[in-house]
Amino acid sequence: MQTVKSFCRFCHANCAIEVDLEDGRAIAVRGDRDDPLFGGYTCMKGRELPAQTYHPERLTSSVKRQANGSFTAIGSEAALDEIAVRLEEIRTRHGARAIATYCGTYGFMNSAALPIAGGFHAGLGSPNLFTSITIDQPAKVYTWSRVGAWLGGPHAFSQSDVTMLIGNNPLVSHYAWQGSVPPFSPSRRLRDAKARGMRLICVDPRRTMVAQLADIHLQVRPGEDAVLLAAMLRVVLDEQLHDREFCARHVAALDALHAALSPFTVAYAAHRADVAAADLIAAARLFARGPRGTATTGTGAEMSPHGSLTEHLVIALNTVCGRYCREGEIAPFPRVLSAATPRKAQVQPARPLWGEGFVASRVRNLSQLGTEMPTASAADEILTPGPGQVRALLCIGGNPLVAWPNQIKVERALRALELLVCVDIKLGPTARLAHYVIAPRVSLERDDIATAPELFYEEPYARYAQAVLEPRGDVIDEWEFFWELARRLKTEIPTAGGPLPMDRKPTKFEVLERITHGSRVPLARVREETRGGGRVFGEATVRVAPADADAKDRLQLCPAGIAEELAALVSEPLDARGRVHDPHWPATHLLICRRTRQFFNSTGQDLERLRARGTTNYAHMNPEDLASLSARDNDLLEISTPHASIIGVARAAPDLKAGVISMAHAFGGFGSDAPAVRAHGSSTSRLVDDESVFDPITGACRQSAIPVKVRRVGEPPR
Repeated sequence: MQTVKSFCRFCHANCAIEVDLEDGRAIAVRGDRDDPLFGGYTCMKGRELPAQTYHPERLTSSVKRQANGSFTAIGSEAALDEIAVRLEEIRTRHGARAIATYCGTYGFMNSAALPIAGGFHAGLGSPNLFTSITIDQPAKVYTWSRVGAWLGGPHAFSQSDVTMLIGNNPLVSHYAWQGSVPPFSPSRRLRDAKARGMRLICVDPRRTMVAQLADIHLQVRPGEDAVLLAAMLRVVLDEQLHDREFCARHVAALDALHAALSPFTVAYAAHRADVAAADLIAAARLFARGPRGTATTGTGAEMSPHGSLTEHLVIALNTVCGRYCREGEIAPFPRVLSAATPRKAQVQPARPLWGEGFVASRVRNLSQLGTEMPTASAADEILTPGPGQVRALLCIGGNPLVAWPNQIKVERALRALELLVCVDIKLGPTARLAHYVIAPRVSLERDDIATAPELFYEEPYARYAQAVLEPRGDVIDEWEFFWELARRLKTEIPTAGGPLPMDRKPTKFEVLERITHGSRVPLARVREETRGGGRVFGEATVRVAPADADAKDRLQLCPAGIAEELAALVSEPLDARGRVHDPHWPATHLLICRRTRQFFNSTGQDLERLRARGTTNYAHMNPEDLASLSARDNDLLEISTPHASIIGVARAAPDLKAGVISMAHAFGGFGSDAPAVRAHGSSTSRLVDDESVFDPITGACRQSAIPVKVRRVGEPPR
């Protein structure tokens, strides 16, 4: 038996692992105890990489859908030839914009996939690149751009005195934004931080694993995070607990923001958010007195109403409390393999990444967000006739049928495409609708680097993982898919290090070297020095440099639109209990999203040992709420909005606030009868109305805190 070191590419953490090989097969995976960052930690999903590699349903050859809906094997070269011909026909008839790509969350686990997909679109001249970023947390990526950014970076978790988590449970999701709990061994890191004296504030309608460790848990009513944060900010400013020196030097419009917050009294926010006024005040004071540490949000807050405003208020709270690294301090998140960026004690001016100067969407007055289009508009871009209508979709590492909002519309859109191509390891729900499914290499069969997780590494840590297995069958890497199409279409693929060669196929290393052009440590050196596992490159440590002599930009805490958003928020009608009142839809509960420990969205739901922990996305409810419905565990519940209905399997959850129902998103495929729901769950995206209420900047619609009616259905429990 041979043991090799690699890293897991199953979820956000990308844990360092050891892989046992026997006769050329992977037989076991465990954490690499020698790794300086992970220290032997890996999650249960990563330990199932061998099961994923040898799964009986894994595609080891590309397939083509026949007229009767069945699939037959086709060689990858032949499939690419046919796909390229059809793309060229579409481009000729309708223009390059008719061709779109979607990169799902799993696509981010292949370091070359998204950059080369983006290069493919740049060379093609189509702006229609969509990713999962604009589904669940777009505000986190784009809202800062109308505020500006502090180039020194936020406080690191390891040095924090206080941390506030809003709608995030990183002990399950293995995801938290910069400054919060790192996604590797999060439970140990949070408990260690608590042991050294760090204080924790949790804002969540559930008493999650994080909430159980919190010094203050604000069990907020779903969808009221912005109201709660507005009141906390007002407390901080009213009591002058803010960092007055930092604000005087680096902040603009603080008085305007303070004035806009005036309606958000503690009494109003406590009533509306359904929290104790004393706890709200205590949380605001605890966070403000820090003196170090950040507030961050998760999908729960950003998928709820007013997600962008919530994120803006979090930025404002961190800013007024001065939660940034100053001159001479070590800057966190140095990102060894990403392009080196200046780390200075000054403000990068606000330059919104949308609107004027960006490509306009064809629907809902949206625009490009940075380099991609909002995914909330993708289905309508396919269904709306006229110039620029999307007629071909290339899908990598994603499952739009269960991930995109408004599943009913999404299914209609996917079926309407002239060409749907999925790069997928199996015939999942979306792939079953595709005209072609290209079989890809899995993670142990390809070279890779951890670029996406670099956002969360406080230290200058990096590693290069070489393929540990020979590819099974006729499979290709995702970047090869785009390179082969570009070659056939006679277009270029630009990268940070220049265009890829098109007269010969580059190696994966060459591709990664171009992508990481300008990195703090050359990729060739990282590859050579991490053959025995990941390491910390101390020379890549960065200290915050002094500000430029002429630096005068300030962080804009009340840019255009913020005061109006706050006024609109406080003007929403409330009932006697403080709930937002809709006379046309007297809902009984609010449906919120959640993560599951054993799955990475829809990935892993076919792996036996993970499935043993449960295959459906239970409809969790407070026991009193279940009793009021005369329902018990495993009964079936009908959950309805004016838009649609789904069936869920009841599960009592004492940790859940009364009046709330909680289900995991990115579940479910075809079929909503009892056996299907118990087998693979229901898609909560069917309940989402993506057209009536959406964020005017990101297009993000209400995917959590959804007003629903719930009733027990007659099928007997099992």
